[in-house]
Amino acid sequence: MKKQYSLLLLVLGILLFFSANAQNDSLQKLRAETDSIVVQHPGLDHKYLEDQFYVGLTFNLLDKMSKGINQSGFSGGVNLGYIRDIPLNKRRNFGLGIGVGWSMNSYRTNLLISKDEAGNSIFQTLNRNDFDYNVNRFSTYLVEMPLQIRWRTSTADSYKFWRVYGGLRLGYMYYFHSKFKQPGKKINQTKVDGLERLRYGLTFTFGYNTFNFSLYYSLNPFFKDVSTLDGKPVELTTFKVGLEFYIL
Repeated sequence: MKKQYSLLLLVLGILLFFSANAQNDSLQKLRAETDSIVVQHPGLDHKYLEDQFYVGLTFNLLDKMSKGINQSGFSGGVNLGYIRDIPLNKRRNFGLGIGVGWSMNSYRTNLLISKDEAGNSIFQTLNRNDFDYNVNRFSTYLVEMPLQIRWRTSTADSYKFWRVYGGLRLGYMYYFHSKFKQPGKKINQTKVDGLERLRYGLTFTFGYNTFNFSLYYSLNPFFKDVSTLDGKPVELTTFKVGLEFYIL
């Protein structure tokens, strides 16, 4: 995991660099804004809604890996969807969000998923010194329902504002695919024993204008009551960090 957390720190550093320019221009405006009622101006929609469509890109880390299981290479994901904005005050800077979305995520590991002659799933850790392979990863495809508590500094005439959104994301994994490839051999699995298709995790998004950091931490593992061939439990959860873009 040391290599993975080093990559995570690198990604966070890049994200902070992109947001630094936006922060300097907006600090004075942020301090001046309060939760007072917005002064009405003709021609402006004072019952506006914000951030109802989203697209996100993530760097995916695996956590709670048993000894011998390692993550290798880049693991990424993409998510998109619609969130209904529900302001709760006249200033419209505090409210709720509920929506529907879709996501695809890939994870590269040394955990081989295959089947025995009876059709039961087998989990095996691979050692590069003993196995020469080109690809070993699993991918998940989900429909999701994000739930958010929202705070922002938006106004009816400004498209640049700070936002802090936190909440819960529920999901259902409708498709799973593990792929192993080495010279002369391929293994593809879509039905795996112990797979937890119902997914749920905590989310946190913060940023200014275009660039917004997104964090997701899964509250349940990918697999339940399964072990590797050497008897070690397969307990994998995911932690994602990335960028999220909001439209309208």
